This record gives sequence, C-alpha cells and structure tokens, in this order.
Amino acid sequence: MEDSKKEEIKNEGEGRSLNFLEEIIEDDLKTGRVKSVLTRFPPEPNGYLHLGHAKSICLNFGLAKKYGGKTNIRFDDTNPTKESVEYVDSIKNDIKWLGFEWANERYASDYFQQLYDWAVEMIKKGLAYVDDQTLEEIRENRGTVSKPGTPSPYRDRSVEENLKLFREMKEGKYKEGEKVLRAKIDMANPNMLFRDPIMYRINFTPHHRTGTKWCIYPMYDYAHGESDSIEGITHSICTLEFDVHRPLYNWFIEQLGIFHSHQYEFARLNLTYTVMSKRKLLELVKNNYVRGWDDPRMPTICGIRRRGYTPESLKMFADKVGVAKRDNIIDLSLLEWCVREDLNARSNRYMTVLDPVMVEIEGWEQGKVEWFEAPLNPAAPDGPKRKVPFDGTVYIERDDFMENPPKKYFRLQPGGEVRLKYAYIIKCKEVVKDADGKITKIICTYDPTSKPGGGAWRSVKGTIHWVSIAAAKKLEVRLVDRLFTEPDMGSIPEDKDYKDYLNPDSMKVIGGYAEPALSEDKSGVAVQFERLGYFFKDTDSTTENPVYNRTVTLRDNFKK
Repeated sequence: MEDSKKEEIKNEGEGRSLNFLEEIIEDDLKTGRVKSVLTRFPPEPNGYLHLGHAKSICLNFGLAKKYGGKTNIRFDDTNPTKESVEYVDSIKNDIKWLGFEWANERYASDYFQQLYDWAVEMIKKGLAYVDDQTLEEIRENRGTVSKPGTPSPYRDRSVEENLKLFREMKEGKYKEGEKVLRAKIDMANPNMLFRDPIMYRINFTPHHRTGTKWCIYPMYDYAHGESDSIEGITHSICTLEFDVHRPLYNWFIEQLGIFHSHQYEFARLNLTYTVMSKRKLLELVKNNYVRGWDDPRMPTICGIRRRGYTPESLKMFADKVGVAKRDNIIDLSLLEWCVREDLNARSNRYMTVLDPVMVEIEGWEQGKVEWFEAPLNPAAPDGPKRKVPFDGTVYIERDDFMENPPKKYFRLQPGGEVRLKYAYIIKCKEVVKDADGKITKIICTYDPTSKPGGGAWRSVKGTIHWVSIAAAKKLEVRLVDRLFTEPDMGSIPEDKDYKDYLNPDSMKVIGGYAEPALSEDKSGVAVQFERLGYFFKDTDSTTENPVYNRTVTLRDNFKK
C-alpha cells in the first residue's frame, strides 16, 4: 500500500491512528503477502450470540470492508451434542441485523471428508495414532507445567494398525470414549497443548446437517486452522485466550503443507455487571432466572435488540472500545452512552406517566378539549409534529409534586407554578388526600394567557410532562436494569456462586399512561418517554396491552 494511502487512512475518523490489526493488514498488502483480505467469523452454533460476539463481528467484517475484502461466516459445527439449526438461524439473523453480509456461508461439516483424509495422511506420516486410554487417563498422563507427561502405551502402534483402527472408528465399530485419535508431537513440551492433543473423538449423536453419516468428529484445534486454509482465510482473528493455541494451529498447517492462514489475537470484551459465558447464560435460561435467550436483560444480541439497542449504537461502541492486545474490563456505561447518542438523534418523543397522580384544572370548561402541537423530535424542530390533547384533567408524575420541597425545587408545590409541557402554566391551589394521607388529587388553577403561540408569553422555572386522563392509553412498562449487582463479575471468588449477584430489581413491571400519539408510532426504533428515558415496544405487545421495555435511562443513574 502506498504511503500516501496509509497516511490518509491514519487521518480518517477524527484522527484515529491504526490499531495493531490494521497495521498488520496494511503491511501484508504492502509486502504482497496477501493480494486481498479474507476474514471469517466462526461461531459454534451451540447458543445465541452475545455482545462479545458483536464486537468480533464488527471487527472481522469491518476490517475486510475497510480494505476492500470479504468475510465468510463459518459455523464450527463439530459437536453435534450441543448444536442445532435453531442456533444457526439465530446467528445468521443477528449478523444481518447488525448490517453485515457474508461472502460465503460455510460449515466445518462441509470439510469433514477432507479433514478425515488429512488425518489419514498424518497417520501415514507417523504424526498421529489411535489411543485406547480414557479421557481421564489422558488428562492424568498429560503431566503438569513443571512435569513432563507420560506417553500413552498405545503411542507406538504401527501405521497399519492406526489406519485400521481409525477406519473402524469412522465405521462405528467402537463406543463413545473407547478410542480417540491423537497427534504425536511431544509429551514434554512446555506448551501443554502440544502434549499429543486429541484430533478426533467418537460421538453417535445425529448431526444437524450430516445426520448419522459421521460418528467421529474433529476437535477445534485440528479443524480450525485447516478450515481457514481450505477457505484461503488471510487473517484469522481470534480472542486473546487462543494465543496459546496459535503454535498448534501453525503446526497442523505446516505438517500438512497446505495454505498457511495466519492467526492473530485481540482482547475479548469484558463488561461490568455482565457475564458472557455461554455456559452461564444457558444456565440462566434453563433454570428460568430470565425469560429466555432474548430476555431484554440478557447480554445476547437478540436480548439487547428486544430491549431497543440499535445496530448503529453497537458499532459505535465497538469502535470506541477499539482493539487491544491485553484483556481489560469496559464500563457498561460506555455502551449505554452510545445508545443514548444514537437514540437522541432519531427517537420520537412522547409523554408518558408511570406513577400517576391526578391534577384537576379549576375553571376549565367541562367537555372542552384543546389540541397542542409538539415536535416528534426536538432535534428536527421543523420536522413532523404530533397532536397532544388537553381537557383540564391530567396525570402527572407523583415525583413532580412535593408538599414540603427543599430549596431549588422547581416542580409543582403548594402555591407554586409550573408549565405543563407544550401547554399552560398551572398553579397548585389545593391537595386532596385519602384516609391514609396519600395524595389522590391536586387542584390547580391555570393561566389562560400562557397558552403557547398566543397571549403574553412568560416563563417559569419548572416544566413537567403530563397525560390527558380522558385520552390516555394504558400500557405495561418493564423497567429493565443491569442483570447483576457486582461490577466485575470475573473477579468473584471461586467459592461464590455468580447467581448470588443477580440483581433482584433487574426488571420491575409497572403500569403507565401515554399520550394517544404513542400508539401510532411506526418508527421501529426506541422512543423517548420525555424526562424518563428511552423505551422500546416489546414483542409481547397486543393492541389491548402495549408493552414497553426500558432501553436506557436518560442519564447514568446507577449507583457507583
């Protein structure tokens, strides 16, 4: 790549310098190691994708797009016990929702015959053997970091015997766990992964694509590099925990003498108040701690989509997190900031009252209804408008009234004035309470001359939102919050259960009242309930019972 072009890329995007992966790619293009960029996103279809996967998707697809390349999706479907078409479909749906299109849809199972043939070649070269030890014996004999492993008593089987046994494994003549195929490398290697790693194991579970054709399946460390090689992947980008696997990735490719893909590692995404272990997320789903994989409290892509997060906000977040070589933990507030930034620019606004108290306007003509005009989005004051009805009896938030307020309290109080947003200035005259002392109604007067667009304009310090009671639409509101109470879930002591840190207030279900225009919203993105936060219409909604999930509050108000 020409130096001028490299400098141009360095200066784009608010002067952001190249990350280490971009530097590698640019050097590879400049030196001619690769002529074009081909990356891949290789999920195992054994669960739903989460935010960590979203970062990887943005990185793999984003890098390829930046350098005029392409990205494959390849499902690592080598464990039929845990995989299903349901997960395959959900993964493809999530990638498309994020706005990416893959060049080729591939599966590790596409290469089962080729991988088997290469395993036979490894046996013929004396680089693989069939082992009859149990998995427990293999683990026990692997040794420790300071102690060499003990070679298997079956390590020196002849090539002919290994070929026969491996063929019989493929033909289904042995039980699960009875035999495995291992690479013959070095039982004293300081890298424990080199101590004769397992290449194939027996599994009779029907595969979601190949059915019962195969009963032996390749292990990740054997299949991954070879699959990259078959596809011609130029930059195989993995998370940091795979750096110790890279030497083995290279070893298999080198022994087979096939196209050499190159693996690079970046720091995985760790978020505060979040777990992103598939095993733990599956446990939460199976044991009904949450309402499913797409529960809006879950860090799954389908969960945050249901909550109202947008593809644009996730891409913004991935860009701001950047690409690091060391693991760190990212504050969830950064993700929430990105969501607010995106929604603030394009969300429609509506008034909704979630903890209502009645306000009756004294002197208002019975049956009279006025309609006030309000912008759908203040960011576009000349854009579309909505009509808000006012009939003299409204709901306001209970928190917007206080009988004995502190200094600098600018909401409604006895004898005090506030403006009902888009409407009149009102003044508290009387408070009505029930037998328990709870306020049931606030009686106010209003200033007819304070009508927006007419009369003599005057300002007051407080403005509050409201909903006309006669025109109000009932709705169910789910106040979604952080799923866990502990910021660093990765630092929980081993003797503690991560489920003990589940936030009991992660979802509060309450009722509310909205202005009628909300029911006509067709924007497809989260809306802002004015002064309350951003909310997204849930799939549980019906015409009679609309349901809204809180996407994010207007401000970061979580206790530090």
